[in-house]
Amino acid sequence: MKIYGDIQSGNCYKIKLLASILGIDHVWVEVDILAKETQGEAFLKKNPNGKIPLLELDDGRCVSESNAILNYLAAGTELSSTDVYKKAKILQWQFFEQYSHEPYIAVARFISKYLGLPEDRREEYKSKQEGGHKALKVMEDQLSTTAYLAGDTLSIADISLYGYTHVANEGGFDLSKYPAIQQWINRIQAHPNYMGMV
Repeated sequence: MKIYGDIQSGNCYKIKLLASILGIDHVWVEVDILAKETQGEAFLKKNPNGKIPLLELDDGRCVSESNAILNYLAAGTELSSTDVYKKAKILQWQFFEQYSHEPYIAVARFISKYLGLPEDRREEYKSKQEGGHKALKVMEDQLSTTAYLAGDTLSIADISLYGYTHVANEGGFDLSKYPAIQQWINRIQAHPNYMGMV
């Protein structure tokens, strides 16, 4: 299978991290989003939405959207669940990541890291801070009671949130205020098959 992505993107990196943890054999195809490589005709045939990450299976079928890819790749493994309630909790955190976490932390990081915090985006950058800290507080509260987000074992809920949380400082978020999140980051990084973003 092929995974199309930008390794510096949290949404793409979480697919690479999951593949490393589960030992999934794949070809990584690096895509430059700033050079609009996702807008070419060949890529748009694979994903009409023109976004990465993108998973292309051996038979040519494709799956897009990072959390959908995580669920596909983790199905039947210890990082997912067949228990209906546990699966719902995993999905709950993945929806939280996309709607309450990523729009703040990832966007602030993009403006700062990718664009160099230009003056015309500075107010937008500042406006993302409150929402980002609100999301981090929700995670901190949960991780103060359980080792991982959906319980006591690592799951794709953690992979989903780890992607942008562990580099949140690049978007101006000081993680020293969140000791439970820091301990959670350390637990994930201690996994024997862990692979860093770089």
